[in-house]
Amino acid sequence: MPSDPALSSTDPSLDIRAKINDVRTVLKVDIIIIGGGQAGLSSAYHLHHLGLKAWKNYLVLDKSAKAGGAWQYRWPSLTLTTVNRVHDLPGMQFSDAVDVGAEVKASVAVPQYYAAYEQKFDLPVYRPQTVKVVCERDGRFRVETDQGVFSARGIINATGTWETPYIPVYPGADTFRGEQLHTRDYRTADEFAGKHVVVVGGGISALQLLDEISRVTSTTWVTRHEPQFRSRPFTSDDGRLAVAMVEDRVRRGLVPGSVVSVTGIPWTPALEAARDRGVLKRLPMFDEIYEEGVRWAGGTEKRADVILWCTGFRSSLDHLAPLQIREDNGGILMAGKLATQVAKDPRIHLVGYGTSASTIGANRAGGAAARELVTYLDLI
Repeated sequence: MPSDPALSSTDPSLDIRAKINDVRTVLKVDIIIIGGGQAGLSSAYHLHHLGLKAWKNYLVLDKSAKAGGAWQYRWPSLTLTTVNRVHDLPGMQFSDAVDVGAEVKASVAVPQYYAAYEQKFDLPVYRPQTVKVVCERDGRFRVETDQGVFSARGIINATGTWETPYIPVYPGADTFRGEQLHTRDYRTADEFAGKHVVVVGGGISALQLLDEISRVTSTTWVTRHEPQFRSRPFTSDDGRLAVAMVEDRVRRGLVPGSVVSVTGIPWTPALEAARDRGVLKRLPMFDEIYEEGVRWAGGTEKRADVILWCTGFRSSLDHLAPLQIREDNGGILMAGKLATQVAKDPRIHLVGYGTSASTIGANRAGGAAARELVTYLDLI
């Protein structure tokens, strides 16, 4: 590993740090990948195998101080058995780099895997670099970070969603005297002992946290829609259907829908046990929040100490706002083989958006984005 912890390549173009720290210098490359998670590393791998030179032709800017993407921030109880699934990156199996024991924490194992992956393929990841804004100047993209300024002919954005938690607006939320937390704030169920927790959301994460918290304290579960549970195994046909539905939306410029709404929620032994304990008694969404809890339209109230919003995330794309790639409805019209290319500007690819917002989807999309962008820019 390099002696400088901020660099994850053994040859960071000699004086790259001096160039970045010199505010008068704009470091120019052909392609900048924004984000060092699964989607970003997959894209970098494919650029590498297409013959592009690290630090010269392409560069990865990662916000985190170390490898691991958003996985390093996940709650400790999320293990390799409770996580939905972690797919191998191209060219290196997960089990080749880390212990895949059932109780290994995902927040530990996945960062170890990503770090080993970066090192194996000598990927040009520069960190920590928080991208503040991307704009266009003289036919190139100007990428401004908290550390310096970069210039590129093409962009592969792989920032995912972890940095943009979504909490819906409800009347009276600012009057609530208890705690309001989001999924990304969750650490352990023990923190809620002795408190009544209202868990909001019908996704897989919501149910995992509901199950854990209900073992140490009382809970109320509310969702906007009736959750759809799946008793049969998830098949490849189910996967193709889910991808096709999300792809149809983004190719029409609509905001991507929830994958769970298509695939349903699998019955796991843990969820079956929670059901048997009477935990999965879902209530419809409340209408307002008051000082001591939540209230429905008919006047029914439920006192609460904590409202845990397991309401998902939105794509972290605010830094691309000056490029005006969104439609009036908030969606982005996508094109390309796997719907990674921004139709308004083919020099921009979004990996980890829409159909590629999963670990396996990010792998395939990273390859497609790399090939299409390299071809469009005529780099090989």
